[in-house]
This record gives sequence, C-alpha cells and structure tokens, in this order.
Amino acid sequence: MRLASVNSEFWKNKSVFLTGHTGFKGGWLALWLSSMGAKVTGYALAPNTTPNLFDMLAIDSLIEQSHIADIRDLATLQKAMSEAKPDIVIHMAAQPLVRYSYANPVETYATNVMGTVHILESTRTIESVRATVVVTTDKCYENRERGAGYREDEAMGGFDPYSSSKGCAELVSSAYRQSYFSKSANHLASARAGNVIGGGDWSEDRLIPDAIKAFESGNTLMIRNPLATRPWQHVLEPLSGYLILAQSLFQDGEKFSSAWNFGPKDADNRSVQEVISSLCQQWGPDAKWQQDSSSQPHEAGLLKLDCSKASKQLRWEPKWNLETAIEKIIQWHKAYLAKENMQVITLNQIDQYINTNIS
Repeated sequence: MRLASVNSEFWKNKSVFLTGHTGFKGGWLALWLSSMGAKVTGYALAPNTTPNLFDMLAIDSLIEQSHIADIRDLATLQKAMSEAKPDIVIHMAAQPLVRYSYANPVETYATNVMGTVHILESTRTIESVRATVVVTTDKCYENRERGAGYREDEAMGGFDPYSSSKGCAELVSSAYRQSYFSKSANHLASARAGNVIGGGDWSEDRLIPDAIKAFESGNTLMIRNPLATRPWQHVLEPLSGYLILAQSLFQDGEKFSSAWNFGPKDADNRSVQEVISSLCQQWGPDAKWQQDSSSQPHEAGLLKLDCSKASKQLRWEPKWNLETAIEKIIQWHKAYLAKENMQVITLNQIDQYINTNIS
C-alpha cells in the first residue's frame, strides 16, 4: 500500500484558521503550515509558560494574523473567523491537563465543550470553509483499562473532568456533523491522538517536560505511576494525520467526515517507566528518577488506540518509533541549551520526518 503524505502543494496559499497556535502542538503545526506557504490565522490565549514555543519560533512573524483571544468568547471568535475567510479550520485550543481539570472543572468544561460549540457555530456560517478538523484526545473513550485498542465507534466517557470534557466535545462534533454539516460544502471530522511528546513542550504536569526540566536542573524526577501505559508518539505523527485528514476532507469530504484515531504502533504502547528509562539512558548520567509515594488523583492505568481505520482509509501510518521520538526530543532540547536557532532546528526535524520512508 502506498502511504498518503502531507502535500505541500495542496497547502500553498490555503487560508487556515488554527486555534491553539500559541501552544505546544499548535506551535509545531503553525510552523509546518507556514513553511508550506499556507496563510495561517491563529486564535488562542497567550502562551502560559516561559519559555514557550510560540515566542521561540517567532510564530507571530510567520503567520498572517495572531488573535490572542478566548474561544469562550463567541462574538470575538466569529468576527476573527469571518474576517479570515478560511478554506480550512483546525481546532486545537483546549484546556489539556488532567490534574488541572480536577482543580478547575468549570474552566475545563467551558473551554473544551462550549469552546468546541463556538468553533462549530462559527465555521458553519462561513461559506469559504470546506474542511473543519476538531482535535480531541485518546482520553475521550469510556476507558475500561483493557488490552485492545479503542476504535472510533466505541463509547465516549471519561473519569476525570478533562477526559469527560473531551468525550463531550466528540459528541458535540457528531451532533453538529449530523445536524448542520451533512449537506454542507464544509465537511467536519474529529481527530483523536495519543500521548504527544516532542521538543519545546514546557507545560506543567506532563511527563516529558517534567523530565527535561529535572534533568536540565540536575534534580531527581518524581514519577506518580511508573506502570501506567500510554500510546506515546512524537508530535509530528498526529499533526501529519490532521493535515492528511484535512486534505482528504477538502477534496472528498463526505467520505471522510467522521472520527479518526492517530496513534502509535502497538509496540510503542509503553509504560511510563520504560519511557523514562529510555529518556535517562539517552540523556546521560545526570538523569535520574524515583517514584512519588504521595497520594494522587485517579488517572487511567492503561490506554490504547486502534488506528486501523486511518491506516486503511487515509493510508496514514506513524513513521517514528518511541526511541526515535525520544532521540529527537533530546536533540531539540540540547540544541536549545546550546542557544541554537530553534526555528531552524524545528524546521529541520519537520524535514527529517517528511523524508522518513517506511516500508
């Protein structure tokens, strides 16, 4: 089977409305889109960490317009999208943290559920839009901690407010697709990725960012649940899936208007302990960790995606295994510590990914 690829010619001069462009995944995607000649309008809150990828990659200077605003503000969002007249909308803005959601459930639901409603309410009224991709998460499923991967048609759920809010966002997307988009020229799909890792993530309370910060400062990394298993993948893996999905929606929308999983191969469903052991080995002798024995809120112990639908129908497959992903993360952060040009480094990794051939 010949695999699909991100088509740079397709994206040249396409008008793209991207929410969440100031975040980790959004920064990588904004850079990738701009490098292909897309005209990107970003809409997101200001970056919430220092340092952050948005400033480091000078995203503001690469895109057409950057709106620092809240997706919970429907009027401002509608005005920004209407002025941008996008061909494609990619919705990535979210409250993305499980533990934060326990402390801030109202903000989490307002952002992830009503924010999605606002995006879909805005995009359905703009005639220029031909494809809309709503990005959620693998945690949207009713997780029964089973060994088999979850398929796109399985029940939504979520133990914690974050996971539940993303399940709700999927239900919102499904309802809008059936109610408003089924006979529209604008085709709607949702995308669910695994645990995304990569250079330039300084978010609080995430495994790889916490590890890198600990290693850079010479501290011991504290791990909550070393036996928890997740579908780990480099950030470029799901981003390539979103782009291929958007291309497919734009060109043959009705066929691809549904939900899609973009996760790693089964071999990269690994425990936290395995990931950290590999990270420590590649980082060097100063990297060390130990288990945190304090009481912790509930988090899923086992989570896995079945991505056979994306493989068969979109001809999408992951390219980099976990060891390669960790190698790229360490290269990225060591380049950052060496004060290299991180826009160049990040573009180089995108090129390396594009030029990786798989059998």
